[in-house]
Amino acid sequence: GFIFQAASFQGVAVRSLSTSSPHDHPEHGRLVYKGNLAKTVLGVKFFSYSTSIFNLFMMPYIMLKSGIGVESLLVQGAFYGLIGIFTFVTPVTLHLLTKGYVIRLYYKDEVDTYTAITYNAILAEKATVFHQKDVKIPDISKMFTTFYAKTKSMLVNPTLFPNPQDYNHLMGYDKSSIFKFEDLEAVKEAD
Repeated sequence: GFIFQAASFQGVAVRSLSTSSPHDHPEHGRLVYKGNLAKTVLGVKFFSYSTSIFNLFMMPYIMLKSGIGVESLLVQGAFYGLIGIFTFVTPVTLHLLTKGYVIRLYYKDEVDTYTAITYNAILAEKATVFHQKDVKIPDISKMFTTFYAKTKSMLVNPTLFPNPQDYNHLMGYDKSSIFKFEDLEAVKEAD
C-alpha cells in the first residue's frame, strides 16, 4: 500500500507543477523571477519525506526480525536515536533550509507589491504578499537568505531575473543610489 501511495502522491505533485504556468496568476501581477531549483527542492523534500514515512512503517518490522527488542536498552536507544535522526531531523532541517526558496516572484507595479511563491511543509505552494518597503537586507550575508520580507527569510538568485532592474527595485537599490550620491557630496564638502 505504501509504495502505491507514494507513487500517486508524486504524480499529484508533478501534475500540480506542470499545470501551474506563469500566466495562470494575473492576480499576482507580472512574473519577474523564476527559481531554477524549484523541481530539485521539491524532489529532494519529497524523497526525504517518503524515506521518513518508509522508516516509520519499517521500524517495528526491523525490530521484530532483528531481535533488537531483546537486546540491551543501550542498543535499543542507539537504534531508535539513529532512525529518529533520519526520520525526523533530516526532513525538518531540509524544510528550514528550503522554506524561503522562491519558486516564482510576481510584481504588481500599480501597488508596488510582490507575491513570492514558496513551498510549505507539506510541499504545497504558498503565496506571501509583501510591499517593497517590507524588504530588509540582512546586515551580514546569510547562506539561505537574500532578503527578509517582513520577518520571513527569502532566497533568490539575482542572476535569474530576466530584467536586472526588477532585482534592483526589489532590493531597494534603485532608491539607495540617490542617498549614496548625496553622502558622497557631503563627504567631499567635509574634506
